[in-house]
Amino acid sequence: RRWRRRPSRPPPGGRRALSPEEQRVAYIICEPCIGTKDSACVDVCPVDCIHPRKDEGDFEASTMLYIHPDECIDCGACVPACPVEAIFALDEVPEKWKNYIAINAEHYQK
Repeated sequence: RRWRRRPSRPPPGGRRALSPEEQRVAYIICEPCIGTKDSACVDVCPVDCIHPRKDEGDFEASTMLYIHPDECIDCGACVPACPVEAIFALDEVPEKWKNYIAINAEHYQK
């Protein structure tokens, strides 16, 4: 008989476990960035891991900015630079914006 992997279930308390892709994201850009796309965070990032930049082709089409999980060095410079307070450390994302953890992770899975 063939064994199939069970779909993951949310842990006790109703919150689902983070996928490996979501766990490797150090910082999350959330809802306040939508439509704003202020690039102050891009300017202070020492490793250029926040995209799209204004000089990248997909800047106009994108609704918000994203932090590349493989490029981010977890320095936190972007957090105080964000004028709309849209950037949070993974473990500090407000409950109402937890869905942005997956949105940020999935952006770079394309």
